[in-house]
Amino acid sequence: MSDEEKSGPTIIRMAAIEDMVDDIRFKSQILARTNKLESGIMSAGLTGFGIGVAISLVLVLLPVFLIGGI
Repeated sequence: MSDEEKSGPTIIRMAAIEDMVDDIRFKSQILARTNKLESGIMSAGLTGFGIGVAISLVLVLLPVFLIGGI
């Protein structure tokens, strides 16, 4: 057998394996990115909630106090 006869199916198999590796790599990068995003949201969630409540109270209650409704 010559080298050309051996290399045909091997090249096809390697291309298929490289495609699978690229797909796995892409999916793992998406998973890692999502995990980092969720971790950032969870770590800043309570602080963000507190700031949001404070801002909403100021925006709702400040005009009421300025107009003299209470």
